[in-house]
Amino acid sequence: MKKILFIGDIVGKKGRQAVSFHLPGLIKRHGIDFVIANGENATHGKGLIQHHYETLLDVGVDCITLGNHYDAKSEIRGYLDGASNLVRPYNLTKQYPGVGTTLFQGEDWSIRVTNLLGEAFMNEAVASPFDALASIINSEPVADIHIVDFHAEATGEKYALARAFDGKISALIGTHTHIQTRDARIFDGGTAYISDVGMCGPNRGILGVKAEDVIERLWHQKRTRFTLDEHPETVFSAIIITIDETTGKAQDVAPIYLLENL
Repeated sequence: MKKILFIGDIVGKKGRQAVSFHLPGLIKRHGIDFVIANGENATHGKGLIQHHYETLLDVGVDCITLGNHYDAKSEIRGYLDGASNLVRPYNLTKQYPGVGTTLFQGEDWSIRVTNLLGEAFMNEAVASPFDALASIINSEPVADIHIVDFHAEATGEKYALARAFDGKISALIGTHTHIQTRDARIFDGGTAYISDVGMCGPNRGILGVKAEDVIERLWHQKRTRFTLDEHPETVFSAIIITIDETTGKAQDVAPIYLLENL
């Protein structure tokens, strides 16, 4: 059995602090074999610079996935091709550096990590995530374990993609909405699922942003500049998936939701 820890969207400095604070202990306590984290918001709430990419690897993250803010910091274009632990969305319709799926090889087992963007209610132009995932499964070398980060807005789209490929992937983990859902489960075919794993970052704001900024925009239609909340209360959201590497099927899912003043 292998234990995979998937960490929800890391938002800004507080999110990075939460990962640094909690991750080493979680790895030791639960015997984690591989750590995946969504880092598309890790730099000031939008994008990922190389320094923060390297910082997350230093504290124990093995693979970082992205999302719709993959290009928010233009610096990423200069280092993405050489960042072997970084996976950007696979189903982009434009040419872009990096890869959207990659294979990691352990001593006696392997894991594939795939990053996909949803179509529903998203601004980024992407190819069908269904066609994209089918292409990966049919054309890429098979791994013992296959984890998909589906960065999407609509719960129905996430659920549909997971059900369509039940038994063909080990887990589909939803990201993007920053709120951990209570629907973690394992489908009949052995695929683990959660609609959204949640976020790591400021807990007192709205999705990590100062509440007043969001309220002004939504209530009074003011084009306010979103700034990250600075209250010390910080949330760490993740999920541990236990997978039989001989079959690629999930055996257990255990969501994690921790609060700490940092």
